[in-house]
Amino acid sequence: MLTSRERVLCALAHEEPDQIPVFFGSTGNTSMLAPGYVRFREYLGVPGEWNGALLSRVFRYAEIEEPILLRLGSDARPLMPGPPPSVARDVDADTFVDDWGTIWQLRPGTIYNEVLVPPLRDITVDQIEAYPWPDLGHPSRFAGLRERAEAIRDRGFAVVAATGASPFETIAMMRGYDAWLLDLVADPELAHALMSKLTEVMLAGVTGLLRAVGDVVDIVAMADDLGDEAAPLLSPSLYRALVKPYHARLIAEMKRLSPAKVFLHSCGDIYALIPDLIDVGVEILNPVQVSAGAMTDTARLKREFGAFLTFCGAIDTQWALPFGSVADVRAEVRRRIADLGPGGGYILASVHCIQPDVPPENVCAMLDEARASGRYPLAGQCRHSSARGLGLEAEPALAEADVARLREHDVVQHLDVEQASGRDEARSHADVFG
Repeated sequence: MLTSRERVLCALAHEEPDQIPVFFGSTGNTSMLAPGYVRFREYLGVPGEWNGALLSRVFRYAEIEEPILLRLGSDARPLMPGPPPSVARDVDADTFVDDWGTIWQLRPGTIYNEVLVPPLRDITVDQIEAYPWPDLGHPSRFAGLRERAEAIRDRGFAVVAATGASPFETIAMMRGYDAWLLDLVADPELAHALMSKLTEVMLAGVTGLLRAVGDVVDIVAMADDLGDEAAPLLSPSLYRALVKPYHARLIAEMKRLSPAKVFLHSCGDIYALIPDLIDVGVEILNPVQVSAGAMTDTARLKREFGAFLTFCGAIDTQWALPFGSVADVRAEVRRRIADLGPGGGYILASVHCIQPDVPPENVCAMLDEARASGRYPLAGQCRHSSARGLGLEAEPALAEADVARLREHDVVQHLDVEQASGRDEARSHADVFG
């Protein structure tokens, strides 16, 4: 039996390990939203109160505790640099300024922080240099990081280093999405100036991080959401002109300083951009948002891009996990394994962080089914290899009629539904913690 790290490295090499590797809490976007994690801990019977540790304050990603990661079989651990010297501060109990000067607020009755004031709303090209940018390359961010990375590897887990490189999305938060998307077409000079500056600031962080740990991490992660649920946020031609050169600079620095694989988190239907992402050096694509446009057809993604990319994610967080039964979730897992697993090159995870409306038994069903159906050789698929680019036939995760049925029902109705198999899983997982 392979160690978790060996399993991940085998999949990244497009070889079939002993079983499909699983990321749960391995990055912020494979974790759980904080309110949902509190509920999940209670479901599992974890003793004591959660300490409230987050992988991201802005996005409220919970840092999953080690006993839960061990019990549920996560194969990688996150490695997060410390905070940089910046303008970050608390305004009040529900409002804070982040490292970039963006003001966020958690409004009553909501679960996500929202941008209250985008600080670059009225910025001009001439004002960019004078802005108080965070010092992402400050040595204090990387103190003790190498020891932590080595400890993770010594325990047999893959190390996922968070670079914080996300120029396109960070500008969207600082300008406001409406202004930023208009900039791309109406003011390309400003768009280039902002992308250039954000890339410069983020390169300092990438360089500092990988000089400290580049030889002891397995994956270097960046994130830039480039799509919505129907299409990319910008055309391929705009991506090539205004974003791709800066992604290329960041990824070139990652590859210069580390042999680790480059992981890009990018939500939405980004199918049309995938060839360009491969071209700039992306090797792992996450989250494979299967509810978004052309990303739904995971067999096609594997057939067309499986020789170049490892796919990470693909377990639907918008319909199957929150609204499906335990059986629906298990079927979803089996479908994505059948589509993406042959020949290696697949790491199973939820599509983005798991939301508070997801029944805990469905989370357990996802991870249990990953172990049950993810053992190689995969059922009925042992003759396939992703390197050959073969098409795969797989059972549907949810029939169209089932999807329609789920969409007609209210979330609350589904939270009250607990099938017998779900109750059995509740007992089996809770037994671990007494």
